[in-house]
Amino acid sequence: MADNDRPDEPNRDESGEPNRDESGDDRGNQPPNPFEMLFGGSMGGPGGQPDFEAMMRQVQQMFGQLGASGGGMFGPQSDGSAKSWETVRDLARKVVQTKGQDPTPTHASRRQLGDAARIVEGWLDRHVDLPATNGRIQAWSRAEWVENTMPTWRRLIDPVASALADAMGSLADSQGDADPQNPIAGLEAMIRPMLRQTGSTVFHAQAAEAIGNLASSVVSATESTLPLDGEHCHTVALLPTNVEEFADGLEQDANDIWLILTLRESARQRLFAAAPWLSERLLSLVERYAHGITIDTSGLEEAMGEFESMTDLSQLQEMSEKLQGNLFAPRRTPEQDRVLAELETLLALIDGWVDDVTADVTGQWMPTAAPIVESLRRRRASSGPTEATFQALVGLELRPRRVRDAENLWAALREDGGAQRREAAWGHPDLLPGTHDLDDPLGFVRPDVEGSDDTPSVDAFDEELRKLLESEGDDGASPRDGDER
Repeated sequence: MADNDRPDEPNRDESGEPNRDESGDDRGNQPPNPFEMLFGGSMGGPGGQPDFEAMMRQVQQMFGQLGASGGGMFGPQSDGSAKSWETVRDLARKVVQTKGQDPTPTHASRRQLGDAARIVEGWLDRHVDLPATNGRIQAWSRAEWVENTMPTWRRLIDPVASALADAMGSLADSQGDADPQNPIAGLEAMIRPMLRQTGSTVFHAQAAEAIGNLASSVVSATESTLPLDGEHCHTVALLPTNVEEFADGLEQDANDIWLILTLRESARQRLFAAAPWLSERLLSLVERYAHGITIDTSGLEEAMGEFESMTDLSQLQEMSEKLQGNLFAPRRTPEQDRVLAELETLLALIDGWVDDVTADVTGQWMPTAAPIVESLRRRRASSGPTEATFQALVGLELRPRRVRDAENLWAALREDGGAQRREAAWGHPDLLPGTHDLDDPLGFVRPDVEGSDDTPSVDAFDEELRKLLESEGDDGASPRDGDER
């Protein structure tokens, strides 16, 4: 290795003295600022022209420094390829390691989950008019959750990573046009690929950090309501380490907590299996939203200031927070507004259905379950890791605000025609309730009420809905209390 290539030696000028800034500080060991490096006009070659060979060496050195302590994340494959997503997976697992121990589920945990699954499947057979999936029952570590959800993450995130890379590439055009005397003017086409690479690299690092954080929180494969489990769909999977953390502070019996969490996961998997169009609809809506993402380039330049000094994994969170607040343009497009409204309604319908199934089952078999269900309701209503992850990676506020309304609608359908009528609405997308039906659940349950000459008053409407729901025995501890809106 040549002397001037040693990474532990300061850069020196032609006289052999270390380079210093105006304050006299030695800057030789500081990672280069990518924007200063590319746009500062400080890398002049012969005749005052940019020395692109020197530029490429410095960029390669910058990525090499980060890759040396970032698990190989920052290399030539950070472009959305299969190789780059392997490094996203590896880095997400490194983030998981920073969150504490992640042991392989023990035989006792697997047996506890298997016992809970056998019990709740028997309950669901009596209370749900959807067949059992006959899928596997698995206990996952956090690292296994990362592995099993990675293909779905790639599908959802790649459109945003591409938009960010395009925005980074456009910075070369704007910088080159800003000053005709700028040495890169007219040479943007040569610089644009490097900036695209930088943007893709930074976003994939943020994705890894967010996915690792979420893996350290979720208690089951589909707790987020989105089918992130990919090819493992219809598998009832819980994460024992996270279940134990959720149970800390709760006074309820551990077996009851396992039963409730397994019940809800099993119900969701039955629904996804019985309505095969549902998973694709959810993921397609997120994809459509992501494809409409616009990157705020002014915020991006500010956020990239963190990139110049990021040399190890511990700084990923700080960079991620910087990006989260500055990455996406502040205004959504009309198409994104429409997609978001449809997605929020669909998520509310799924969660509301699971809530009604849980209330129906526990009302007969687990009368002491109300405190656990209420804890889950508060967990969902809070701005937790799931919402933060999708806000950071897709710019999406993934919070179904009308779960209570949806639960009331499903309960009204069940009281009017049993579980068979409630589940019949999932037979086809056109049969599902819409947003306006959440405003008027009685009109959906008994459409003959609408259109009559004698339109019922608000009091009459409330009384009729109360009659439909009164058999639920709402005593103040029902999971319907605590509106999430």
